[in-house]
This record gives sequence, C-alpha cells and structure tokens, in this order.
Amino acid sequence: AKTLIRFDSKMLCCQRLSARKSFAPHHLAAGKWNAYSSRAPVSSASLPGSAQWLLSHHHLPNSIAVSASRRSATAAGVKSPFSISTGTRTAATFSVTPMGNSRKKDRSKSTAAAVFEEEDEAYAGGTVVDAKAHKEDWMINLGRDNGKVDAWLTGPRPADWWTGPHPTKCPGICSDGALRSLPLPNLSNVTRAAAKEYFDNSWALYETMFAGLKGEDPFYRPPVHGLRHPQIFYYGHTSCLYINKLRVSGVLDKPVNAYFESIFEVGVDEMLWDDMHKNDMVWPTVAEVHEYRKEVYETVVNAIETHEALNGDGVVVDQDHPFWALFMGFEHERIHLETSSVLFRETPLHLVQTPVHWPPIHPSAARVSTPSHPREGVDFPSNNMIPVAGSAVDLGKNPSFPSFGWDNEYGERTVEVPEFEASEHMITNGEFWHFVADGGYRDKEYWCDDGWDWRTHRNMKWPFFWQPCGPGGSNEYSLRTIFEVVPMQWDWPVDVNYYEAMAYCRWKAEKKDKTNAQPYRLLTEAEHHLLRTKEHNLAAAREDPANDKVMVTPGEHFPNGPTGANLNLAYSSQNPVGTFPASTSGHKDVTGNAWEWTMDHFNPLNNFEVHHVYEDFSTPCFDGKHSSIVGGSFISTGDEASVFARFHFRAHFLQHSGFRLVTSEGEAPATHLFPGNFSGQAAARDESPAPDALPPIVDDSNVYETDVLRGMYLG
Repeated sequence: AKTLIRFDSKMLCCQRLSARKSFAPHHLAAGKWNAYSSRAPVSSASLPGSAQWLLSHHHLPNSIAVSASRRSATAAGVKSPFSISTGTRTAATFSVTPMGNSRKKDRSKSTAAAVFEEEDEAYAGGTVVDAKAHKEDWMINLGRDNGKVDAWLTGPRPADWWTGPHPTKCPGICSDGALRSLPLPNLSNVTRAAAKEYFDNSWALYETMFAGLKGEDPFYRPPVHGLRHPQIFYYGHTSCLYINKLRVSGVLDKPVNAYFESIFEVGVDEMLWDDMHKNDMVWPTVAEVHEYRKEVYETVVNAIETHEALNGDGVVVDQDHPFWALFMGFEHERIHLETSSVLFRETPLHLVQTPVHWPPIHPSAARVSTPSHPREGVDFPSNNMIPVAGSAVDLGKNPSFPSFGWDNEYGERTVEVPEFEASEHMITNGEFWHFVADGGYRDKEYWCDDGWDWRTHRNMKWPFFWQPCGPGGSNEYSLRTIFEVVPMQWDWPVDVNYYEAMAYCRWKAEKKDKTNAQPYRLLTEAEHHLLRTKEHNLAAAREDPANDKVMVTPGEHFPNGPTGANLNLAYSSQNPVGTFPASTSGHKDVTGNAWEWTMDHFNPLNNFEVHHVYEDFSTPCFDGKHSSIVGGSFISTGDEASVFARFHFRAHFLQHSGFRLVTSEGEAPATHLFPGNFSGQAAARDESPAPDALPPIVDDSNVYETDVLRGMYLG
C-alpha cells in the first residue's frame, strides 16, 4: 500500500487518497484530465513553495514518486509552477507517493482532513508525523513564513500593500478621506484615460476592503457556514478573471500565471445549506497572491494604455468589442466587493479592522441609547400598506444601451401587473424583533419544509447579524456591520434570507388576522419597477441614459437631492428606513439600503443569449433554486446599482438583503421555472417545469455544481 498526497490544480488541496484507489481521471475534473504516471524518483525541490512547505512540515522524505496529470489539448497549455521537467504541457496535479509502506487510511476524510485526523504514522526512515498537530484542517495554511506576513497584515496597511494606486491618489477619493465608487461608465465614448480611472477605482476599492482583514488567519479561515471559499480565494479570484476573460476576447495572448488562473478561476455557488466540506485545502500564501495581483495590475494597465482597440479619441465599446471583457472584469470585481463584504461581516470581530480609507457607516449608528424592547412609532416607524395601481412593465435592456450589462439583463418581457399593496418601507429590525420575541423561530407552522430544515440545521433563533448582548431569553441584541458591532438600530432594515422573510410574512398574516384574506408575501421583480421613482425608472432610462442615476452620480453624491439613496458606497452600512425621500409611489428605499427578496425565480428574458466571453455567468442559476433580488444595497456599485440590474441568490443565503410586505388579489405576477415558488431548493430541483413557465435553460457545463465538485466537497 502507498499513501498518495494530491495537489489538485482546481482546488489547490492536499488530499491523502486511499491506498486502494488508483490515481484515475475520476479524481479530477469531469473526465477532462488524462492521468499518466512517472514513477521515477524525483526530488521534492521540483515542487512549488506551497508543496515543499507541506512536505517539509510533515517530514516526508526527499525521495518521492510523482504522478503527474496531463491536461487535455483544449485546455490552456502553459507549464505550471507545479510541473516536473518532462517537456510535456502539464497541469498542476500531483500524487506524491512516499517511498515505503503505510497503513490503511480513513477513506471517509476529504482533502487535508486525512493529514491531521489519522493516527501517528511511521514513514520510511522511522520519521513520525504528529497527525494532531493542528486543531483544524485549514490551519495548515498558517505560519508558512515564520509570522512575517501575519505582522504585515495586522494594523493599517503599509504602502507596499497596494498593488495598484494608493487610495489617496485614486479616482473616487473624497473630501472626508474615504474612497467611494465612480459612476458607471458610458461606453459610447471610451478613452484610455476613462477606462484606467474606472479600473483604478474598482481595484483600489477591492484592496481597501481587503485591508480590513487583520492578520493571516481570516484569509484562510472558512466562513462559519462553510458555503463559500475562504477569503484567500476571492483575493485572487477577481484579478484572475481579468486575465482569463481578456484572453478569451483576444486582448491578451498569454497568461500571467497559468496555475493561479486555473485554481482561482471558478468560484462556488452556495450549494446546499449543509455542505460544509470544501475548505480543508492548501492555498497559496498571501504574499504569493499579492505578488500575482501586482503582475495582473501591470498587465491590465498595459493593455489599456497600448492596445490598438482603444486607438482614437474615444471608441464605442459594445458587446462585440474586445474590451467588453475589460468592463466585464470591472463589474465582476464589484460583485465580489459586495459578496465578500458579507463574508467580512460574518468573520469574527477580532479578525477584522476598519480600513483607513473605507467609507464610514451611516451616522445614525452613533445612537447609543437604543432600548432592548423596541416600540412601534417610537423606536421604529409604523409601516403602512400603500396601494399601487396595476400596469404593464417592460423588462429588459436594449443591446444599444451605452453601459455594460450581464447577459441576463438583455432580452424582453412584458408583465401585466395587477393592482397590489406594498409596505411603505422594508421590514425593520424593530418589526422583526417582535417576530423573534413571539417565538417565530421556534414555531414550525411559519416555515416551509426546507426553511425549517435550514433553521434547525443552523439552530437559528434570530437573524445572523444580530448579536445577543443580554441574558439568555432576554431578547437583547447588538448589530454587526461589516467591520463593527454597534447598538441595535431598530429603524434599519433587517438582514435576513428568503426563508426568514417568508416565515415573517406568515406570522404577520396570523397576527393581522389575514388568514381568510390574501396573505402577505414578498415583492415581485415587475412590481418592484412600479415602485421606482419616475425620474429613474426603466422608461426614463431608455429615454435618456443619464436617467439611470448610477451613470452620472458618484457614491459621494448619491444621497443628495429629492431622489437620494444609500447606494454606490455612499455609506458602508444601512440607514434608517425614513432617511431618504419616498419614490413617486410613496415607498421608501426602493433603491439602495438593502436588496429586497422577491417571489421570482432567477430567469432568462425572452431572446436571452449568453455572451461568449462568460458563457456560464447566468445559466447555471436558471434552475429554480435561486430567488431574484432587486433594488441594490448600500454597497452595490456600478452595474449592480443600475435600473437594469438583475441579480439573485439562493433562499438560504445572506446578501445585505431584506424585504417588504405585499398583498394582492390572485396570483403574484412572478416568473417561476418550476411549479409553485420557493418551498425551498429541494422542492424545486426535482420538479418538472410548470406548463406555463419559461423552460429552464439546460447547460451541461455547470461549473458550480458538477458531480466531481460535489464529490470533492462532500467527500
């Protein structure tokens, strides 16, 4: 028997494989890898730094046998740092076999778990590995540089942290010293200077946020729910995408680091709420990824400044232009600015720090005398239901509109929306407190089956970002923001997932004795557009692109005027629901502050087409398992803040997202890809398509949930 330790190019994990398993393609990705073996002894010096560190710290012998896997001819054929010198174009996957016999291994353990959870074992030469030297598997990534990086990452970032411009010299720096978002670029007249300004703003915003991780630990610590990669992946992911997409579009002809551009290429969908086994991996060091980001920044700047496709005083960048991929990279980075900010908000407080140039939280958070038991009309406002006249809503963005858009925004659909009533503002923390105090998290009656399974699995008793600050049962809470804990803000919108929002709707209906009338529900995508102020709705934006407010308004000025909103990083937290003027329909915070959950499945519009540069951006999520979200949050920037934006998340996921109550006669004007709506992911995934629903787009290249990835994650 032999022990195999695999360095996998897709997940950069170290996995001890069973001695009874041969090294075969099914260990890799979907049959796209062809394994071959080179059994000649090779020095461990042939392996990269991360692999050498693992070998040395587990006292493996220098004489090893390496099984390399050769990537298929269709893949990017550049020699990886993990390749051995065979002259063959190889990928970075190795099975490292210590010389000598070993004991039978626990086949149930996934990735690096086996390295630490086995009994002590004697290798060739009598060297013993202490299999329990680390308490948790992911900690294998810590301390590989004798603490130097950890010290570098603690406290305000030094000048050499910034791989692009320093925030103080970056477009978007404001008079208060905070860096905020620029307007969404108009692509009808793109200059080199304008493209670089938006790139610098996007890049520096992202690095400013990552300056909020204190030390090395939070780069590698898995999120508490286990549903996302650790932050080291996202630190490298956005820069990797710039290179890969610019190569696809023809702007670049070679990689910066082919290995990193493989392991950092594909993120993971949040999958199932009980999928907890994707984070015991060996990742590159922060210093290695930092150096990679420097190289990427220089490469992209060079392309902006020299590529012939931007020659002239200004060019039109449309979906056929090679630099569409550049603006795709900008908006992709801004998506991850927001999604990673949620991971920051979920990180233990002692592992984060407020970055120096990060926008401040809303000044209302300075209120310290907030009561433990909130009162309607005193601590949070009454929330009246406001009638809205029915109308037809035309969804979809014209391909000629001069801003970047994701593939799901294009196409068209007309939705006939009957009259309905919607609450004046999103449900506040104060309103939701009464649901919590009334035992709403204990009563299965209010929850769908999958929602109840999620609640019991996570043992949820209150919203995730509420932090108990009193005796058990007292229902006293503080509020976690991205980098701080503040006194509970009862008049801010509550952050919850879809399941929690729907449970509240059922509870509220019971309390209002609406069981015999139309029940409370969530908004739909089409209804949302009827709540938007007429100056900046879909019709106004089609008439004049400047009426898509984010096209002309930087974050610093977004709160100003009669259509002000907490959007485009004006602040780095939510605000009281009554802060900004109401829309034309009388509703507050229709845009900004927090996303709103809807009744719609995320869905393609009529005449939807994927864009060839990013074929799997939307299609894997047209599955009946993702709910559309609307309106944007305080940290939504660029295309996310556009009137045409169409985004989504799974029902169990958090995304600075809240909800408002809606009631109407008849069925909600929502688009469903499967019968019913979200009784949850399990109910939707195996159902047949509804007869009158849009057919889901079938795409066998779903990179988010391949059987192989599920196998890797679940063991």
